[in-house]
Amino acid sequence: MPTSRGHQGAHGIGQVEEQLNEQAQAAAEIQGESELDQAVSAQANQQETELDEIIPSEQD
Repeated sequence: MPTSRGHQGAHGIGQVEEQLNEQAQAAAEIQGESELDQAVSAQANQQETELDEIIPSEQD
């Protein structure tokens, strides 16, 4: 159980974020994602970016 107000607030924010994510997923399943949502998801899940060409990874 959180003891400080800051900790309680952070815990509450985490719960709200989780609920909003679940609502967004449910809405997408029911209505389908808009083109903008699809583009944002694609960019967010992109594995490589332009920075990968500039900054060498530790695997290279």
